[in-house]
Amino acid sequence: MSRQMSGLSYPGRSSSSRLIIRILAPVTIKQRDDNGEDTAEKKVLFRTVAVFDVSQTDGPAIERPAVQPMTGDSHAAYLRPLEVLAHSLGFSVSYENLSEGLGGYCDATMKHIAVNKNEAVNQQVRVLIHEIAHALGVGYEEYGREQAEVLVETATFIVATSIGLDTTGSSIPYVAHWGAADAVKAIETFASVVDKLARTIEKAVKDAEVAA
Repeated sequence: MSRQMSGLSYPGRSSSSRLIIRILAPVTIKQRDDNGEDTAEKKVLFRTVAVFDVSQTDGPAIERPAVQPMTGDSHAAYLRPLEVLAHSLGFSVSYENLSEGLGGYCDATMKHIAVNKNEAVNQQVRVLIHEIAHALGVGYEEYGREQAEVLVETATFIVATSIGLDTTGSSIPYVAHWGAADAVKAIETFASVVDKLARTIEKAVKDAEVAA
């Protein structure tokens, strides 16, 4: 039996033959009310940024910016509502001793999501959001691996930002790694998919906040 399994693994070093890589950089702005005053609500927008691959530059060798896993447990309360959402989709959730560099995975065939229990709690929240986005139907078979990862991580960033969890250090390198120059095209093409993913997950966690 073949399985469709989507995993969140941290990208390592890779080379590119492209002279210029375009990535989608998130920008967080404050919402304003009818009087033009800033409110507590924030909105995430994206802008295209052109960057050179390090292999196309001169000078001393440098390391590529690495994914920065988050530390702390400030958002631990969000794990439970995310688990409830996963269960409502028919997926079980477990926290396992996964190999280093693997944050988690979503097994669409077995209807199971695994999260690396060795990660910091805030990172587990990010991973669970990411894998739930896969569980909502954005898998490799439907979208291709690279494109699926770009879409779910973009949705993950939006959801995380809405609950005050900064995943910039992880999400931007992740999207840049999987999407490179095609990240912008993927998000533009499937903007409605990203929006639906983010809204579905946001609603689950926001409803839990209200209930609490």
